[in-house]
This record gives sequence, structure tokens and C-alpha cells, in this order.
Amino acid sequence: MKIAMIGSGYVGLVSGVCFADFGHQVVCVDKDPARIDALLRGEIPIFEPGLDDLVADNVRNRRLSFTTDLAEAVAEAEVVFIAVGTPSRRGDGFADLSYIYAAARDIAKAIKGYTVVVTKSTVPVGTGDEVERIVAETRPDAEFAVCSNPEFLREGAAIDDFKRPDRIIVGVSDPRAREVMSEVYRPLNLNQPPLYFVDRRSAELIKYAANSFLATKVTFINEIADLCEKVGANVQDVARGMGMDNRIGSKFLHAGPGFGGSCFPKDTLALVKTAQDHDAPLRIVEAVVAVNDRRKRAMAKRIIAACGGSVRGKTVALLGLAFKLNTDDMRDAPSISIVTALDDAGANVRAYDPKAMDQARRIMPGVTFCDDAYDCVTGADALAIVTEWDEFRALDLPRIKSLMAAANLIDLRNIYRPADARRFGFSYSSIGRP
Repeated sequence: MKIAMIGSGYVGLVSGVCFADFGHQVVCVDKDPARIDALLRGEIPIFEPGLDDLVADNVRNRRLSFTTDLAEAVAEAEVVFIAVGTPSRRGDGFADLSYIYAAARDIAKAIKGYTVVVTKSTVPVGTGDEVERIVAETRPDAEFAVCSNPEFLREGAAIDDFKRPDRIIVGVSDPRAREVMSEVYRPLNLNQPPLYFVDRRSAELIKYAANSFLATKVTFINEIADLCEKVGANVQDVARGMGMDNRIGSKFLHAGPGFGGSCFPKDTLALVKTAQDHDAPLRIVEAVVAVNDRRKRAMAKRIIAACGGSVRGKTVALLGLAFKLNTDDMRDAPSISIVTALDDAGANVRAYDPKAMDQARRIMPGVTFCDDAYDCVTGADALAIVTEWDEFRALDLPRIKSLMAAANLIDLRNIYRPADARRFGFSYSSIGRP
């Protein structure tokens, strides 16, 4: 099938490339000429394991192309996906839908013949109705249907998630559009993922409900970790015991510095705002948002406490800046709150991240960025592990200690055993462990 992907950011690029890898003809569109020029040169603007090779292979086989010409791409397409950004709007936290609606107007002007318009971006309930109204108003003569097909891609594992999904949610009422969407995902039939057809509004809400529930699990185990520290329990044992219950499951029960990234923060805020607007407040999700914000700020206090209550004039080394491993995404990363608080407290901050430093430099002007973990800890009074990159899991601890001015190790991801750290002479603290 011929597919146009409007938006070549994280969701659009990964989705477009994977559709092309299924054998569809895909054109990825973006208004940013610099981004398109970079993609045409084979330069991938985001870090996602395996994405660069997949892009190169599908471009080489002429199944994937890039352009700034939306009109031409849409005119040739049978299916047009909208995968533009929906950032949190300043002031109220609601999703900014201006990019969605602008794309809908541009698409309406360009479609020829029956076209299925699909919102791939995460959008509040009712957005599809408005997209449908805009297209119909802009082009009364157009033959089209509007569907919702939310993405469930984990950064760092997005390609595998797309090709081996737990489920594919499609919100559609038009029978012809349902057939088209079935054909779009037909290459996945071999893996037999559930292709779940629902009404459009339910599809839109499923994405928000799923992300908010997972954010709740993360926040719940973080609060349990705080209780574990008070009562002398081990949060890892507690989480493992909980996860053995099939009704609960083990995923997203890893205590840490709080959630960040492109999805959980903005999706929980948007769902809270939607619920408030419809006089159905979601008190649990409201609490999740508030607790997570406090937790990220509290991580700096842990580091300061490990340094004897003051970091003024001291050097703190941070390993990991991205909100999670295997991505360069700095959006709402816990490291941002940590760096801000440490800077306010008078610390000198050194940092190293395998992939996120280019992004971090734009938002952390006072940080000294280092070449590797050992360069980062040189002369430091404290080392905090903020992101659980694989290369931080087996550091040469004796060497680390010899390079530091003081052997304070704050493990915000619980990747080391307390006994091992202390055996090498560190003053060690972690999350939710006695």
C-alpha cells in the first residue's frame, strides 16, 4: 500500500520505517527542511537501536523516501498517518493539538480519491471528531475516513514493539476504512497480534489510560521504596514478590528517581485535564503526577545528604542523563531536576551519558560534559548513577574510588549490590534498600 507519514519525529520515523520494512511504499513528510536533508543523507536525528540500519536498508530498496512536499505525498497515498507532536500546553497541561489540526487542513487540501486519515499521535478523546470536521469543512467533496491508531512504542525497544506488538488498537467506524487498516497490518498476521477494532473515542482513551496506569505502577513502587527505607525492608524483594502475582505482573515495578520521557509526563497531565473538563476528576492520576514531580526533586536531596548535608563548592558526578537507557531523550528526565537542584545548592556538576549529551548540552549550560565514566568521576566528591545504561553495570569500582576525591556513591537505579560497593570502600546509598 502507499502510505504517507506526516511527521518524521520519533513516532513517525519509527512507524514509517517499519511499515516500509513490511513492504509498503512509505513517504515520510516533515516541515523541517534540515531534518529531511539529514534523513536524505542517512543521518538519523534520534537514537533508537537498529533504526539507522533499517532506514538505510529500506531507502536502498526504494520502499522509503523523505520529503517536505506534503501535498505530493498525500495525493499519492491510500493511507495518511498523522504523527506530529502533541506537547503539553503551557498553563494548563492540556495537549497542544495545533500541529494535528494544521496537518488535517493540509491533508484535506491534497487528498485524491478515497483516503484513510489516521491519527497516530497521542491525542485526547474527541480529537478524531475534530479532524474529521476539519477535513470535511476544508474539502466537502473529499472521500475519506478518520481512524485512531495509537502507538505503544517504548523508546529503546521501539522497532521490536512495532513488529511484535502486544496488540494493535484501531478506532474506526467506517467498514471500508476497517478493511484498509486490516490490509495495512496484514504483514503482522504471522505473529498473530490481536488487531482490536473499537470506536474512535475508545481508541483515543486507551492510550492515555494505559500510560497513566503504568505511570501509577512506577510511582507506587517508588513510594513503597521510601517506606522500605523507613522500616528496613528491601524494595527489590517486595517488587519481586508482588510481580509473581499474575494479576499485578513484574513490569514497571523498578524503584528509581521517577518517570520522565515523551509519554508518561504529558499523557498523565493531558488525561487529568480531560477528566477535569468533563467533571470526572481522576484523583489517583492527579496524585501520580504530583508525587512524581516531588520525587525527581527529592533525588538531589539524597545526593546532598550523602555529601554530609552540603555540596557547596563540591563536585558531583552524574552517570546517565537520558530518562532511560537506550535513548537520547531528555524530555522530563529526572536528571534535569537533579542538575537544577545541585546547581542551586552550589555544586559543580560533571556528567556523562553514552547518547544524550548533545541533547543535554542545550538545557544544561552549567554542566561539564565528560568523555566517559572515568573522566566524569575524576576529582568528584560524589557519584550518582541516574540512568541504568549497560556500561555502568560493571564499572571498575576500585579505579572509580581511586579517581574520586571522596568515595560517595548514590545509586538511584539499584544496579549495584550494597555489599559489593561497601567492600570496595564506598559510602553507598540506594533506593528502598536497608
